[in-house]
Amino acid sequence: MIRAEKFLISRSLYAVDLESYRLSEQGGGYINAVWFRRRRPPGAADIKTVACAGQLWNYLQPRAQTAAEFLAAHDDNRYGGDCKARWDGANLWCLDDEAQRAEYLRVLAPMLCGYPEIPDGFDGWWRF
Repeated sequence: MIRAEKFLISRSLYAVDLESYRLSEQGGGYINAVWFRRRRPPGAADIKTVACAGQLWNYLQPRAQTAAEFLAAHDDNRYGGDCKARWDGANLWCLDDEAQRAEYLRVLAPMLCGYPEIPDGFDGWWRF
């Protein structure tokens, strides 16, 4: 991945939590990430910006020992971010329990209000 010099929503940019990097059992690893997307809700005429939270992952790369190694080696953008939660300013989509929903909302609500600022605790913007 490459650090972007400026934010452009069309570039599929991600902010990552460098402290969250972990190895997977199958190989490769995961890192928590947040990003913005444009969506047109069903039946709506306007496109909305939404804030998303989830993970970037790669099963195929050699095991990176650090977040920096993971980002340097992560060049497979076929899957993008694995979205776990999405906030559109009024509705939170999330399949997790109430405690995890509250945590996602704590991160995503100010993120959407501060568009396109990087939320506290995250590093970015990164692109493939």
